[in-house]
Amino acid sequence: MSSSSDEIGGATPATSLSNAEERYYIASQQQLIWRRFKRHRLALISGLVLIIMYFLAFTYEFWSPYRAVTQHQGFVNTPPTPIRFFDAAGNFIGPFVYGLKYELNLDTFERVYTEDPDAIHRIRFFTNGEPYRFWGRFEMDLHFFDAGEGKVFLLGSDGLGRDVLSRILAASRISLTIGLVGVFLSFFLGATLGGISGFYGGAVDIVIMRITEILSAIPQIPLWIALAAIVPIDWPVERTYFAITIILSTMTWTGLARAVRAKLLEMREHDYIVAAKIAGASDIRIIYEHLLPGYISFLIVNITIAIPGMILGETALSFLGLGIRPPAVSWGTLLEGAQNISNIALYPWLLTPALFVIATVLLFNFVGDGLRDAADPYKEL
Repeated sequence: MSSSSDEIGGATPATSLSNAEERYYIASQQQLIWRRFKRHRLALISGLVLIIMYFLAFTYEFWSPYRAVTQHQGFVNTPPTPIRFFDAAGNFIGPFVYGLKYELNLDTFERVYTEDPDAIHRIRFFTNGEPYRFWGRFEMDLHFFDAGEGKVFLLGSDGLGRDVLSRILAASRISLTIGLVGVFLSFFLGATLGGISGFYGGAVDIVIMRITEILSAIPQIPLWIALAAIVPIDWPVERTYFAITIILSTMTWTGLARAVRAKLLEMREHDYIVAAKIAGASDIRIIYEHLLPGYISFLIVNITIAIPGMILGETALSFLGLGIRPPAVSWGTLLEGAQNISNIALYPWLLTPALFVIATVLLFNFVGDGLRDAADPYKEL
């Protein structure tokens, strides 16, 4: 009885091991990368947080209690509103905010806000509130939450009485998407020009590489500022958005082009490339269907790491008043109000957009680090 059980017990691990090996050897490159990436918990969590942030950015009108441009008279530079659950008598009545009243400090000319315990405004969820145009097309008034007749500023208000949280959510649509659009534009330029340079070589390689060297020698920030300064002030928001995206993409493609060129110079002499040429495949097909797929893991990592640079570039230009301009909002334009040291000392919540910029850059770096490890062909599963 024991011998039979030993045989069964000894056969099971061998069978499971062979199955595991079989799954490993038949797995595609994408499946192997995904298996390694799942083991990088910090990168996986960062990726999920980024997905949530992009979802909030694309649907910010619903999550914002107010429109980004709405000014609340009498609530200028209001500090963050605390959410209460118990009234002054200690009774639980659910989430609510007290009414606010203020008085002017004659010594510092600063508004001092105090809570009115007699004015209780309950937080309502999935409620009809201030009307807005979802994506500029659909008339809607459904909001995730508001305080009814009261005012709720979870991250405070600015110098014009506008809700900082609503403006940060609205700004995230531009700041987050400009990184994606700009990186994919630079990815197209870098992969195409680098692929052509590495595949053909000769005079084409010399011309493309000299252009990349000249652009790489120009300091990025001064060039961005010079190009952004010539964008007309009277341009509409959409045209300015795409102009800034193109400006940010003018420099970031050079490093990718040189890396793609170096790899293709090595790969173009492989047997399967020679076989594709003999079979009559066109040069463009060989580059995009045979050469680049073998280098796709590096390209994905490069894109992930380049997005934070795009976001920081847009933030810097908008902070200097050369990027996205009002009435459009981005994280950079929101930080314009924090240029004055007295504003930062009196109203520190105006620096909240900087925390979103820092968090986004860190999250993308964590995801890029995880993808870099997952794409390493010599890393064990």
